[in-house]
Amino acid sequence: MTQTAIFWPMIAHVVLIVILYALLGKRRGAAVKAGRAKISQFRENLNEPEDSLFVRNSLSNQFELPVLFHVACIALFVTGAAGPWAVALAWLFATSRYGHAFIHVTSNRIRYRQPAFIVGFLALIGLWGLLAVHLLRGV
Repeated sequence: MTQTAIFWPMIAHVVLIVILYALLGKRRGAAVKAGRAKISQFRENLNEPEDSLFVRNSLSNQFELPVLFHVACIALFVTGAAGPWAVALAWLFATSRYGHAFIHVTSNRIRYRQPAFIVGFLALIGLWGLLAVHLLRGV
């Protein structure tokens, strides 16, 4: 496995963001077409219909904790620490984001969403832990 393998989970996360943007556009378009919303509502995100609100919130969530994920992956690559454990944790994080987003845009039940978030959060802690250990070893 090469160091560049760390970039594939990052790319997978970016694909998720693209999917969410497409879904947001689709749901907003459907809401306007059905008369449940006016285009002007989306200018300032006022009174967004629930089905598109869930997607908008999920999309917003992809720019919170995942920012630390992308930084960790790049730091691991730059320092030469993007080994098999790092790549596995990165895939775990990316996969958890897909699960979290799926739950967010469908049922949005926190009961199910929270465990997906926790898995990703722990994977992220693991990535940063690997980086810290690598740096402490002075390698």
